[in-house]
Amino acid sequence: MKRPDWSAGNHLELLENGEEFFPAVFAAIKGAKHEVIIETFILFEDKVGLALREVLIAAAKRGVRVDMTVDGFGSPELSMNFVNGLTDAGVRLHVFDPPPKLSRRLKPFRRLHRKIVVVDGETGFIGGINYSADHLIDFGPEAKQDYAVRVQGPVVAQLRRVTGEILATATPQTRSAGPTAQRRWWRSRAQEPRTSNPSTGSGAATAGQAKAVIVTRDNHRHRDDIERMYRLALHASQHEVIIANAYFFPGFLLLRSMQRAARRGVKVHLILQGQPDIAWARWAAQLVYDRLMRAGVQIHEYCERPIHAKVALVDDHWATVGSSNLDPLSLSLNLEANLIVEDRAFNRALRDKLLPLMKSQCKLLKIEETNAHRWWWRLGMGAFVFHVMRHFPRWLARLPRQAQPVMPVAQTPVVVSASQLPDAEAWQWQGVSLSVTPGASGTSCTSGAACLRKETAE
Repeated sequence: MKRPDWSAGNHLELLENGEEFFPAVFAAIKGAKHEVIIETFILFEDKVGLALREVLIAAAKRGVRVDMTVDGFGSPELSMNFVNGLTDAGVRLHVFDPPPKLSRRLKPFRRLHRKIVVVDGETGFIGGINYSADHLIDFGPEAKQDYAVRVQGPVVAQLRRVTGEILATATPQTRSAGPTAQRRWWRSRAQEPRTSNPSTGSGAATAGQAKAVIVTRDNHRHRDDIERMYRLALHASQHEVIIANAYFFPGFLLLRSMQRAARRGVKVHLILQGQPDIAWARWAAQLVYDRLMRAGVQIHEYCERPIHAKVALVDDHWATVGSSNLDPLSLSLNLEANLIVEDRAFNRALRDKLLPLMKSQCKLLKIEETNAHRWWWRLGMGAFVFHVMRHFPRWLARLPRQAQPVMPVAQTPVVVSASQLPDAEAWQWQGVSLSVTPGASGTSCTSGAACLRKETAE
């Protein structure tokens, strides 16, 4: 891992759930003048996906260059009508590592799990929220609790560079002419020119005072960068650590960092799944509860609905929001991206979101409620399963690697004849607007929900 490329002078807004995230993204796309780039793991053809489709089509029709890359495993089916509406308008719709025709669910590893938006090289979004209706509260008991960040300032150029690396690998049918189109097989990725376009403002001017950096994980030069940033923050912690994560099964080094922080008196709180959307997620996390709690780590299970967050804060200045879970898939296999922030106001904004969850919507576990008292655990079965699962990604990484192409959607099995939700209608997002209250250090929306204001569209 090379030294982080910190950028000062950024303006950050913490966004909670789809009610805040989707209107902010759609409004930014609606105002785009030159370029929109989107990466997402999941794009569903529900009311959120249809609303995104509407704003992308409108942007492309007014001459904005639009590139959207979806993951072939996370977005396995899109109807021909949905896709044709986008591509006919000029949207370049790509699929990362599309599935084989035999089965759309046969390639679950090394996925594009990032969630990034860049508009005109000036405004960016990063977090854990996909384009699906289950990120809206009205979805019901299975609605996900999650976070994202709207970014303005110099760090947006880093976001754009990250997305440009994926687009540079797209097949010639989907990428436009330019420096990346002339790439030759003998040029290493390290020699690849950084994407830049004067019309998109990729050298964004100072917009605030927050210090931030984009940290990625891939299967080449950045295999453990996100995990290392977590470990460095834990090693430097002095008073408090709060980690909220959907899928929690970290490796030995990260577990040890949490244990050591707790043993030297740091208050370490974990907000984890109490009502998981995937059954094995809670079971896997429970395998490490005992060793963490014996070190003094406090574990809070969020029981209101599934938590999909991938956020953390340390003391009163460090924070992260992104796509990376703390499990083997995210830490060892998938392509991930997190925003790391050093800013007191943003740290405070995230704390103001997490503390109410921890205090009133979570159950604080006692060690008697873990597997530590079960006979099969005392016989060593828990330790055996833990070590097998911990080393599984390393074993998998040694298998022969296949190329992971980025292909035009029309050339992949993702396109199906008809939508699974034929009666779905686009979400009327313009009925919800964000009222921004300036905060310290160039950070807006420091009071979280107070920044969301519902209005009737006129």
